[in-house]
Amino acid sequence: MNSMAVGVDIAKLVFQVHYVDQETGEIVNRPIKRAKFLEHFANRTRCLIGMEACGGAHHWARQLTKLGHEVKLMPAEFVKAFNIRNKNDAADARAIWLAVQQPGKPVAVKTEMQQAMLALHRMRQQLIKFRTMQINSLRGLLTEYGEVMSKSRDKLDKEISAVFERIAERLPAALVDTFREQWNGLAKLDKQIAEIERRMREWKKHDKAVKAISEIPGVGMLTATAAVSMMGDAKAFRSGREFAAWAGLVPKQTGSGGKVNLHGISKRGDAYLRTLLIHGARSVLTHAKVPGEWVEQIQKRRPKNVVIVALANKIARTIWAVLAYDRPYRKDYVSVKPA
Repeated sequence: MNSMAVGVDIAKLVFQVHYVDQETGEIVNRPIKRAKFLEHFANRTRCLIGMEACGGAHHWARQLTKLGHEVKLMPAEFVKAFNIRNKNDAADARAIWLAVQQPGKPVAVKTEMQQAMLALHRMRQQLIKFRTMQINSLRGLLTEYGEVMSKSRDKLDKEISAVFERIAERLPAALVDTFREQWNGLAKLDKQIAEIERRMREWKKHDKAVKAISEIPGVGMLTATAAVSMMGDAKAFRSGREFAAWAGLVPKQTGSGGKVNLHGISKRGDAYLRTLLIHGARSVLTHAKVPGEWVEQIQKRRPKNVVIVALANKIARTIWAVLAYDRPYRKDYVSVKPA
């Protein structure tokens, strides 16, 4: 007997549930309070529960799986196609119910450890962004008083003391002291970022998957931890090509009448992971003494940026292969296609 499909629109306090009762044929679309949500599914037969892959979805997916249900997380763009008219909780739950019954690629449910590592990455990015804003704001304010600063952080560290001494002779002490406080605050941000990175390195030492893909050229600590956390289960992807497409590292396609046109990369998926992969590829091309025969061949006929993205695509496929097949990275490995 097929599992009953259930569409769930999760929220902060009230969840909307939509399904068709298999015994009576009644269409049920009603709200359930957060505290009663798991209790509603605790004593039910196995259901196919669909939810959008949004905030809190992975937590509830893990809890419902423990109760014996099958949970399918779907991208919001996939669900949006089934919401025909008004946008409200009841309509969203119905759209999710329709979407979960269609063939499509679900989002892999992440473990708590994977979500924890992603939280560290997000907090680190937030601190870096705030640090950059502080530096640019301070540089811009000093420019108003004729002090043009260097862009490099190292040069700023060397020049800033002399700049504060010069402006202290002609500007109010309250403003100069505030400038100093803003600059000293950057050291605290540096310390917070360094501490997060230290915790990431500690996690890397104890995680087999992260250690395995760290051996791939172009995959550092940040890329390795982010890839393992965002991918979830590597076997959720049928191939390395599918994982690279999920990361947005393949050409966007348009066409009609049997003619297919290829454009720039699709840039779908998570921009943060794609950025790390591209930076890793650029590092390989810049610093590697022998990038490899494949890279050398493609460099002869393609521009530099195209080569970088192509190498990032290859790195993504290699990451998937190492994790999906649970094999160590081998530099001399040659893939043999079946006859």
